[in-house]
Amino acid sequence: MLRFDPFTDIDAITKSVLAAGTGNGRSPRFMPMDLYKVEDQYVLHADLPGVDPGSVDVHIDGSTLTLTAHRTALSEEGVSWLASERFAGTYRRQLSISDDIDAEQIVASYDNGVLTVTLPIAEKAKPRRIEVSSGPPSRTETIEATKQVQVEA
Repeated sequence: MLRFDPFTDIDAITKSVLAAGTGNGRSPRFMPMDLYKVEDQYVLHADLPGVDPGSVDVHIDGSTLTLTAHRTALSEEGVSWLASERFAGTYRRQLSISDDIDAEQIVASYDNGVLTVTLPIAEKAKPRRIEVSSGPPSRTETIEATKQVQVEA
């Protein structure tokens, strides 16, 4: 029994439209990555197999972290392709990072096809314990605390 499913055609059209511009058989589609937090830093691992280490660029502009890398295509002169599934071209990925990251201390390394970027959490964003005193605060402590709040705002 054959069923009519009106969503099959819509799904096929949607896939073809969304796939347009995401790469072709010879250009990269995406940069797979993992991002996790360990202790007082975030660690990003991005898979970039076959990429020339000299082409890897990690750039920060404000709150945007940009990862770029390039894999050179095999010269196609005199080549009769039997299969061509490896991507060539420029990989690019952008991430928004919060103000809690210490941008001056970000480090990156590329080893065995994996780009590792370490994003340390800024001291001001780390959890800390605030000492609680007993008794009413003195007038001087209250004035100083109010000045600190006004300066930070």
